[in-house]
Amino acid sequence: MTDDASADVLPASTSNSSDGQSPNRSHRGIPALTAVVALAVLIIDQLTKRWALSALSGSASRDVGWTLQWDLPRNSGMAFSQAQGIGPFIGIVAMLVVLWLAWSTRSMTSKLASVAAGLVAGGALGNLADRVFRGGRLLHGSVIDFIDLQWFPIFNVADMAIDIGGVLFVIYVMLGHRRATPA
Repeated sequence: MTDDASADVLPASTSNSSDGQSPNRSHRGIPALTAVVALAVLIIDQLTKRWALSALSGSASRDVGWTLQWDLPRNSGMAFSQAQGIGPFIGIVAMLVVLWLAWSTRSMTSKLASVAAGLVAGGALGNLADRVFRGGRLLHGSVIDFIDLQWFPIFNVADMAIDIGGVLFVIYVMLGHRRATPA
């Protein structure tokens, strides 16, 4: 029996899934898993941003606890509010990332990599939706950020999903390389 991280590293002829199916048959659900995770992230992200817009518009920051507070800046740039005004470029990059992830999941055999891809794609789509629908012109909208820790740049659910997905990809690669190295 192999785990998800080693499934992509081992040749298909020696890899078996935990349910006894052949690798080609067992990874058919991987693109669907990626799509479900991405859709869940997109929905949660847009619902929380809708809440933030209705609850926080026109008001000062709200303390939640410790250093956490709700705040409502709009970000027309990239991560950490850098490079304001390059939203159209960021939007195009996000579309390309989502398309690449959708294409690459066809050959994935790892559930961990699939979940990571879904998190990154869902987060990219969540912020892309802001750029498309929250501005006067296509891709000129601003991303809604509202989670403020006061010691870290303000972010949203999409940003968290992208970061967590990136960390999961790193873990997946590290586990895959460790398992592939002869003892």
